[in-house]
Amino acid sequence: MAMQSARQRFLSIVRESEKRRFLTSQQVIDRDNKYGGIHFKPLPVVLTRGEGVFVWDIEGKRYLDFLAGFSTVNQGHCHPRLVKVMREQAGKLAHTSRAFYTEPHGELGEYLTKLLKWDRFLPMNTGVEAGDTAIKIARRWGYRVKKVQSNKATVVFANGNFWGRSIAALSSSSDPNLYTDFGPYVPLFERVPYNDVVALEQMFKNDPNIVAFMVEPIQGEGGVVVPTDGYLKRVRELCTKYNVLWIVDEVQTGLCRTGTRLAVDHEGVKPDILVLGKALSGGMYPVSGVLANDEIMLCLETGSHGSTFGGSPLGNRVALEAVKILEEENLAENAKKLGKILREELSKLPKEIVTEFRGRGLLAGLVINKEYAEGWDICLKLRDAGLLSRPAHGQIIRISPPLTITEEQLREGIDILTTVLKNYK
Repeated sequence: MAMQSARQRFLSIVRESEKRRFLTSQQVIDRDNKYGGIHFKPLPVVLTRGEGVFVWDIEGKRYLDFLAGFSTVNQGHCHPRLVKVMREQAGKLAHTSRAFYTEPHGELGEYLTKLLKWDRFLPMNTGVEAGDTAIKIARRWGYRVKKVQSNKATVVFANGNFWGRSIAALSSSSDPNLYTDFGPYVPLFERVPYNDVVALEQMFKNDPNIVAFMVEPIQGEGGVVVPTDGYLKRVRELCTKYNVLWIVDEVQTGLCRTGTRLAVDHEGVKPDILVLGKALSGGMYPVSGVLANDEIMLCLETGSHGSTFGGSPLGNRVALEAVKILEEENLAENAKKLGKILREELSKLPKEIVTEFRGRGLLAGLVINKEYAEGWDICLKLRDAGLLSRPAHGQIIRISPPLTITEEQLREGIDILTTVLKNYK
C-alpha cells in the first residue's frame, strides 16, 4: 500500500511536470503576472530558444531579435564559443569569491587593459554596480588626490541619463518614473543639460568640489540621443582643465555596438574612468567592470570595496571569450557597415510616420509620430510580423540587433519594419 502510494505520488509529479512543459504562451504570461513583480511590462511573447539573431517562442514561431537584450547579446544568442567556455568553466571551477586568486581574473584584466589601454580593470556583475563603483572611486580620488573637503565631493550627471535603478542611480535621474517616492536621495549629485558644454563649464567654474562628470557618449535608454560632433572632445578638455574625472558610461554603447570598439573612439578621446557591462557578458552571465589608471584605481585600497560574485572564475572566463569574439569576428566593422545601410533605408520613411532617425552603427531609434501610432502598438505589430523590439519613452522604436547579423538578415528586418509602419492604419 505504501509502495502504491509512493508510485501515485511519483506519477502525480510527472503529470504536473508534463503539464508545465506544455503551457501556452498566455498561461506562462498569466503565471508571471500572478507570482512576479509588476515593475516591468514585458512585450507579450514567451521566448524559449535563441540562436544567432533569431529567437523562438513557446509555440515555435521564429523572430528576428532587434533588441539583443538591450545591446547585451552583441555576439548573438548562444554563440557556440561562449556556450563551450561556459560549460567548461562551470564544470571546472565556477565560484570562489575574491578570497582567493584564480587564473581567469588576471587573464581577463590583462587582456582588457592591453586592448583598451588602461592600467587596471575591476570586475563587477551588473552595469549599475559598475557605475556605482566608478562613483566610489571618483569620490575617493577627490578626497585623496584632489583634496576636496570631507563629505563635500560632488558628482555631475547629464539630464536624461540612465545607468540603472539603484538608489544612487535614481538619485542622479531626471526621469520622475525612476525617482518618485524613492527618496531621500544621495546628496551632492548634480545635473547639467546633455550636449551642452557651456552649461557644463559654468558648473565646473562655480563648484570646486566637483570630482567627476559621468555621461553616456550616446544616451540609450534616454532615447538614442547622439550628441553633436565635438561634444565629447570638449568634455575631455573641460574635465582636464578643471581637474574633474571624466567617467564614461559605455555599458550599452561599448564593445563594438556603434561601429567602433568604444563610442568615444568616434572622437578619438579617452575618459579617466570607463564603465563596461552588457556585451562584456555576451548575455551568458552577468559581468561588468571599471577601467582606470593606477593613480585613480589604487585609491581603493584593501577592504574598501568588494563583491561576492564580482570577478568570479565563471564570469571572467565568459567575459574574456565574449570580447575575443567581438574582436576576432570584426563585429565593430560589421556594425559600422550595416549601420550605414540601416540609416540609409530607414531615413526614407515618410515624416508623417517617422519624425526622426537617431543612432550610430547598430544602435538606433525611430521616433514615431504620436499622431500616427503609439510606439507600444507598433511593437505589437512588429511581433506579429516576426520582429522583436521595445519602445523607449513611448514613441522611440529601438533597433539594436546582435552584431553578428548579416546584410540579408538586416534587410529582412528593415523590410518588416517598413511594411508594418507603412501599413499600420
